[in-house]
Amino acid sequence: MDIVSHEITIVGCGPGGEDYLIPAGFKAIQTADVLAGAPRLLRAFATEAQTQIPMEGGVTSMLDELTPYAGSKKITVLVTGDPGLYSLARNVISRFGREKCRVIPGVSSIQTAFARLALDWQDAIVITAHGRTPVDEPDPAGWDKIAVLAGGEASRKWLCSLADVLGDRYQIVVCSNLTLPDERVEYISASAMRTVTLPSKSVVLFIDKGYLI
Repeated sequence: MDIVSHEITIVGCGPGGEDYLIPAGFKAIQTADVLAGAPRLLRAFATEAQTQIPMEGGVTSMLDELTPYAGSKKITVLVTGDPGLYSLARNVISRFGREKCRVIPGVSSIQTAFARLALDWQDAIVITAHGRTPVDEPDPAGWDKIAVLAGGEASRKWLCSLADVLGDRYQIVVCSNLTLPDERVEYISASAMRTVTLPSKSVVLFIDKGYLI
């Protein structure tokens, strides 16, 4: 039986709070020679003994810096949330190949947002509008639970349009900085969406009000 040697470990670091990183991910971070990822994740988890490759010049630049270490060093790439949900993990796997990558799942901000409302989400639709207007995303009309990864002015404008289309059947819930000290969960109206501030780590839920009775 062949034993697969993984060159890259991809760790889902959860929505932000260190308590939401699973033990297997923490172990992979501790034993790595090289850590790569967003600067805030490196600040949270890296040690001085580890080589750090921050994603500052874009994804391609970070992957180019990682390539010389592949095969000779233990590499761990830190990604926000869960690697399987709108994640940098896709780029890493595309560069190095699935057979070379080990993926350790994490808690997503979507999971956390629904947990804060004590709601399941197996029947929810998930859309990304993080810093952009969604393109080629599923049509949210007709769904009872809609989760939007949001953040920034472009996403807020799109959310305002979505709120107008969906109408009064839905309760809008803005979840920001989940698991962090400044976490905020707010129930707002469609009109309030026009003035709300959306930090970069935001999830906006549209929930059929019947689920909240």
